[in-house]
Amino acid sequence: MPPDITYEEAAATPFGGMLALYFLNKGNIHSGQKVLIYGASGAIGTNAVQLAKHFGAEVTGICSTTNLELVKSLGADKVIDYTKEDFTERGERYDFILDAVPMGMSDQKRLKSRCRTALTPNGKYISSDDGSPTQNRDMLLLLSELVESGKLRPVIDRTYPLEEMVEAHRYVEQGHKKGNVAITVKG
Repeated sequence: MPPDITYEEAAATPFGGMLALYFLNKGNIHSGQKVLIYGASGAIGTNAVQLAKHFGAEVTGICSTTNLELVKSLGADKVIDYTKEDFTERGERYDFILDAVPMGMSDQKRLKSRCRTALTPNGKYISSDDGSPTQNRDMLLLLSELVESGKLRPVIDRTYPLEEMVEAHRYVEQGHKKGNVAITVKG
């Protein structure tokens, strides 16, 4: 655990961070690529924006109006409000599109077919439902180093005490959280 973060931030980092790193690695993200993160304000998305920037990509984040400033603050080069604009109609092409919205919270089949028009000829689309990483010490060490150096900032929307776990789940299931929701345990 890096010394300058809270327990809540330390607990929140591995979930979204490892998933984002896993998907970006599957996409072979590197400097100079154009990357679009759909769901850029969630647990996976907030990490994916920051990690893609760390790898040197030009990042476009898709989120709602209320999350535009958050996604910009994480380093996105461009931010598109999905409630006002359909990114597939802009004519821009991306080398990689990550759909970081969990299944059931978006119409992924429809989104995937629309994304094909926004990909470069060799572009790749990956959904956050396309697998998950096994525990990987090297990934955890990289995330820890990036957090400690200030290049990766854990985003926590709310914290709930363990006794309010049901309410925390209700909040998350609404699908509008920013980053992570953390549960605190009195000790």
